[in-house]
Order: sequence, then C-alpha cells, then structure tokens
Amino acid sequence: MDLHVHIGRDLRGRPVKVSGARDLTFENIAREAGERKGIDVVGVVDCASGRVLSDIDLLLQSGAMEECPGGGMRYKGTTVIILGVEIEASCQAGAGPSAHYAAYFATLPQVREAARELSRHMTNIDLSTQKSRLTPEQLARLVGDMGGLFVVAHAFTPHKSLYGTCAGRIADVFGEEARRLVEAVELGLSADTGMADRIAELASYTFLSNSDAHSLGRMGREYNVMRLESPSFAEVSLALARIDGRRVVANYGLDPRLGKYYLSACQVCGARFHALNGAVGCPECGASRVVRGVSDRVDEIADFAEAKSPAHRPPYMHQVPLQFVPGVGQARIARLIQAFGSEMAVLHRTTRDQLAEAAGEHIADRIVAAREGRLTIQAGGGGTYGRMLPD
Repeated sequence: MDLHVHIGRDLRGRPVKVSGARDLTFENIAREAGERKGIDVVGVVDCASGRVLSDIDLLLQSGAMEECPGGGMRYKGTTVIILGVEIEASCQAGAGPSAHYAAYFATLPQVREAARELSRHMTNIDLSTQKSRLTPEQLARLVGDMGGLFVVAHAFTPHKSLYGTCAGRIADVFGEEARRLVEAVELGLSADTGMADRIAELASYTFLSNSDAHSLGRMGREYNVMRLESPSFAEVSLALARIDGRRVVANYGLDPRLGKYYLSACQVCGARFHALNGAVGCPECGASRVVRGVSDRVDEIADFAEAKSPAHRPPYMHQVPLQFVPGVGQARIARLIQAFGSEMAVLHRTTRDQLAEAAGEHIADRIVAAREGRLTIQAGGGGTYGRMLPD
C-alpha cells in the first residue's frame, strides 16, 4: 500500500493539488494502482476538497466505487482507497516554520465532517495542503476526536517537514502526549529506516514509506507491505498500532541517495555535497544559499552514530522504480507492464530470462543490477533526484 498520493485535478479539470498532474484524478489513481502498479491500497490525501468529494459521490452513484466494511472505498472490486487529508501547520500558532501532516479517516461522512471543521481554520479547503491556523498539537487532537489517524508527513525533507524545518524532536512540537497523538512517521524519499533509527525518540513509532506522488507514474515508488485480515481503514489502524498481529512487515522505497534532498546543495552554483562539521556555506563557491540535505540534518540531530532499530522494526527494502533505470523509457515500461501485469511484478518477481525475452538482454541486465544494488548512484540534492549511472 502507498498511503500518500495527491490529486492534481477533479473530473471537471479544476485544480486540487496545483503541482499535481492534470490526469491525476481520483478514479485514475484507483485504476492505475490496480491495473499497472500492483498496489492494493492507496491513501489519497486530498479528500477534504469539495471538488474531490463531488467526484467520489459520482463514482458511488455510478457503482464504480463502494464503501468497504471497516472503512475505505473499493474501486470496481479491486483497489481500496483510504480517504485522507494533507494539512500544513506552523509549529506555533500561526507563526514560525511549518510542516505537513496527513490525516486518514474511515468513512465519507467522517471526511465531510473533517472538511467542515478544517474549513474553519484555513482559507481554501478545495486546494490541497492549505495552511491551518491550528498548531500541530491542536490539529492532531482534532483528528483524533473525529476518529482519524494522524501521521507526520515526509518527516526529514528540508521543506515543510517536522525535523527538516520545525524542530529537532517530535516532543518539542506535540508535547508530553506526542506518542498518543501521532500514529506513525512517514520517512520521505530521501531517508530510510537506517537513517531514522539514529534518533532515539523514533524507536516506538511505526514507519511508513509512501510515494507522495504528484503524477500517476510516481505512484508506488515507495510503499508498505502490511499484514492485515482485510484491506480496510480499521485494519490499517491496527497495523500502525501493531495490535493483534497486524503490522507493517516491510517498507519498500528508494535508496535515499536517489531522493531529491539527500545531499546538501548550493542554490547558486548547483554543487551537491555533504556539509562538514555543520558548515552552512557551499564548499565550491562559498555561497550561503544552501538547501540542507536530509543526510546532513540527520547527522545534526541524531542520538546515535549508527542505527539502533527496535525489535518491532521491519526491514527496509531499497527498490529502483523502472523510470530510474537507465535506458528504460515510458514505451518500454508500458511493454514490460503489459507482459508481466504490474510494475511491482517487473521489479521484484520476474526472472532475468523473462525480462530478457520481453526487453532484451541489456535492459534485463540493468533491471537486475538495479534490483540487486549493483548500479552506481549519483546522489540527489537541492530538489534534483539522484540517478543511476549506466554501466
């Protein structure tokens, strides 16, 4: 399951997430997940928008979508959508740096209630990730009172994240009841378990690895595997709390070096680098306009030199989405998905010989090398993704 996907436009073409692709509609997300990506459960985080709620109503009326027992919406008997909202909130009431948070709800009436309540605390509920006038603690309490789940989104990125822009500790933002208020922590594309488990306070939290997709192609680049009795909001809630055997059993995501913010980067000359001993200037040109990388931020706030993962922590599996593999363009991706059923099947279940028959020897070797971590990575930073270098 990928629990962080945005909507770019509604069915009438009106914007929801302004930076999202035009074809990133509610129905297209459900269809893409089931037919191409191999994702069973998707969390759509723009469902408080009245434009999105209207689209959901149309899908329910047409019979294309139905409500699931336990919460969630099932599309044509396959993909389950968990209804969510992404919200921005300042660390202190209406002032100072801000971060993004995700809230998830079981039912459509709960989302409508959340939309009504949130509209009292923000300017335009119809557009995604609007800034709330509530503090993160007030927001988390509100979500909990409405029966929702509250998650820290992309926790380490240098823009709009709790650790990246707001504080060195979750407890500094949410106070003594932080662990009760926050259900899980989303790592983001430039961090993995090995980095996050250098911070002592995170030992008790469940980690999520989600795509934060702004286009259909980016869905599933990070995802979670959970042990559930059925795909539903209620079961996901139990998994995040690690109750009755439900839990996250694996996190799949990019090697952090492929993320957009792994290294620090100079906004003047474009150099990417590890900042040494807390230095804030560019080592190449001396400019002070530097976007601090996630790796450097973790070094700055970490309690441990190496990860100390708790017993409940599942493995983090690095994966390279097909669009990151050198020489694999959109046409070849389409042929591979047609041949093997989904991108996840291509990435994880096909043999080298099967790949060679469908895409040729050279491409098969590259996909397998990427799968096994044998391709060289040029690390990303400053808003530019890292890339795999051709052999």
